[in-house]
Amino acid sequence: MEILGGPLYSVAGAGESHGPAISAIIFGCPAGYYLRRSDVQPFLDRRRPGGNKHGTPRNEKDKVIFLSGIYQDDHDKLLGGSQLSVNVDGQSFQTEGYEEGYTTGEPIAAIVLSTSKKSGDYTQFTGEQGEVRPGHTDLVKFHKSSGFVDVRGGGRSSYRSTIADVIGGSIARLYLQETFGTVLLSSICQVGSLTSKTTLSDHFQNIITDTGKLSIDQSEIQSVQQKMQSAEIHSLDTTFADEAAQLIKSTRKEGDSIGAAVEIVALNVPPLLGEPLYQSLKARIMGMLGGLNAVQSCEVGSGLDVIARTGSENNDPIRSSGYVSNTHGGLIGGITTGMPLVFRVGFKPTSTINKPQKSIRKNLKEIDFELEKGRHDPCVGVRAGVTLESRVAIEVLNAALVQRSHSLSDGLKKIF
Repeated sequence: MEILGGPLYSVAGAGESHGPAISAIIFGCPAGYYLRRSDVQPFLDRRRPGGNKHGTPRNEKDKVIFLSGIYQDDHDKLLGGSQLSVNVDGQSFQTEGYEEGYTTGEPIAAIVLSTSKKSGDYTQFTGEQGEVRPGHTDLVKFHKSSGFVDVRGGGRSSYRSTIADVIGGSIARLYLQETFGTVLLSSICQVGSLTSKTTLSDHFQNIITDTGKLSIDQSEIQSVQQKMQSAEIHSLDTTFADEAAQLIKSTRKEGDSIGAAVEIVALNVPPLLGEPLYQSLKARIMGMLGGLNAVQSCEVGSGLDVIARTGSENNDPIRSSGYVSNTHGGLIGGITTGMPLVFRVGFKPTSTINKPQKSIRKNLKEIDFELEKGRHDPCVGVRAGVTLESRVAIEVLNAALVQRSHSLSDGLKKIF
């Protein structure tokens, strides 16, 4: 069973790359939160194929439709948005999706239709004679399922499956922001050998140091968001973004792909969330991020840089106002400290490329493989940031609900 998060807040998804739709069911959203479809849609717009010129040429609109879990007495507002129409056995049926309303505490169901499909591009991979793309799931999924596998666009292994992550994560992040002021950001910080000179974690750590406050003003966060949104790719370092975009463009022209790294930062996170051992929030988030399609590495805080340091160099000094630095990345012993959560995730180059490669058929016969058709991202990291943010939001909200259940009378506690 594939479920993100849990036990108190979790997301279940279903659907394949070339199926009729991707669906999501969100469990555990507290009752009484006013949810608008229009507040969730911008996050799906960031994720959608065709939303960035440096991603896949597949163009999907990816409009979310809510089917359950919200309500209000004003039915004009509740039903004032999405219209659904289907034709089955020669009969047409119409109904309305939910546009906005209060969460009821019941499961929230949502779908996103898939309308830009070219399923004929994948006959090359069908059956025992089907060819295997090096680096892709073609071989293992075929044999794991005894041959009963959807090969179109990678089926369930497609990055399209992350629509459910983003829907559930968007609801979580909206709730976290309204309740705690928590905001999640991501910045592409490396493409191939190009590395950004500016990082989100350094930028906000400088603000914390200058102001002496752990909380970051929403105006400053909005300024950073606008800067990244206007960049050539989603990065705080605009010079790097321009150079990286050109590298991605030239790599695509060569029929190849390239890897990337994305930094994720969560600001204004409540302290004392998570558990020290088996339910360590560090372990849960790193597992959640590391399990995403094409991810090959996940670091927290200063990451690999700590290896070359001594304890006296790496330990974060503490004063009565809080931690002076944040090499620990907002987590110590799997528990949040109130400092920003900081993660860095590395993506491998997209497996599907146009260059000739050595491979096999699914019956293990060796071949010289060459892609016949298909559409893919030359750099999967370009669209990955919002999914990474969403997965962190799911885990943080689940941890906050667990912590609140431990202290029903006091709510969430603080250190500083």
